Amino acid sequence: MNGENEVRSRLESGEIVLGARAETASPVLVEVYGQLGYDFVWLDLEHAGPSPYDGTAFDALVRAAEIADVELLVRVPHAESPLVHKVLDTGVTTLLVPQVESADQVERAVRAARFEFDGEPGNRGWGGGRPTKWGADAEGFTERQDGQVLVGAMIERRSAVESVEEILSVAHLGFVFIGANDLSISMGHPRETDHPEVAAAIERVESACLDAGVPFGAPRHDTEAAAAAIDDGYTVLRVGDEVGAVREVLGDRIDALR
Repeated sequence: MNGENEVRSRLESGEIVLGARAETASPVLVEVYGQLGYDFVWLDLEHAGPSPYDGTAFDALVRAAEIADVELLVRVPHAESPLVHKVLDTGVTTLLVPQVESADQVERAVRAARFEFDGEPGNRGWGGGRPTKWGADAEGFTERQDGQVLVGAMIERRSAVESVEEILSVAHLGFVFIGANDLSISMGHPRETDHPEVAAAIERVESACLDAGVPFGAPRHDTEAAAAAIDDGYTVLRVGDEVGAVREVLGDRIDALR
């Protein structure tokens, strides 16, 4: 976590990154996913998990990620500067911003995560602490952090689709993640992710990302669906979680034995 952000470096090299969601926000699961070889562990602090303002809640999660050599991908509930600073100062370097609607909103989020933004000062403040190894590794820290921090944006609102080209032009935006369920809700077709209007919106985002050279991803909790997404150019895939795995494996097992 305090070294190179492998998710960022792999995406910048055009490689695919695979992750799993720790729905219970358990350090044990973070360690297990890392041992299995996943590139990132998705922590959803928008809908679940500990308060993102509670820095101590990250301690065990960050340590588990470091031990297992896996990146934490943290979806924050919003991207106001104080929250972005708080999460980054725990040692996390990959953030995902939900419910974005405009390029200005995305730019504010990216600026908040950086000491330098597109040739001018960013909005991140000096916090020291854990990312600097408690001051032992402070020399050159701001440059190193700007080289490691990765900020993604969720495309899950009709307004975001309508301004996707502008969003993708924001400097230092690392990737986008398509939230089909929330997108379908915002378009008046709740959970109808295969509705023609929703499908067309998703295709627009995919094409725009490919044209702009911005990595894009989505959840695909099925091996065949994930493989098909990779063929379509997706490079950031969340492929499941412990709750779904338990339901599938142990659910089938108890059904068979009963």
